[in-house]
Amino acid sequence: MNNNYEVVFIVRPDVADDAIKGIIQKVKEAVEGLNGRVNRVDEWGKRKMAFQIKKYSEGYYIFVDISSPPPASKEVERILRLNEDVIRYQTVKKPAAKVVKETKKENKTSQPKEISQ
Repeated sequence: MNNNYEVVFIVRPDVADDAIKGIIQKVKEAVEGLNGRVNRVDEWGKRKMAFQIKKYSEGYYIFVDISSPPPASKEVERILRLNEDVIRYQTVKKPAAKVVKETKKENKTSQPKEISQ
């Protein structure tokens, strides 16, 4: 059973572009190696953070949308935790799309009353 996850992680601002691409590639390989699928990767770029994290006031933000079994998300978190260039990461499980049956309510339309004069 595959679940949908959103992973956002922040990389130190002084890291080279090749290293950032390498981190993204490791995440993709981890997900695909455990029968998952990477739906989307968005590089949000360098942004100023609201507060300092590990003495950095800026960071390079990356968003990854994946569909995978639970062990793949744990492996992604392990990879990000062990990488020294990653300042912070967060994984969120997206709720499953529920199929809602719509019930048709009978609309009782009132007929306009005639006014006699």
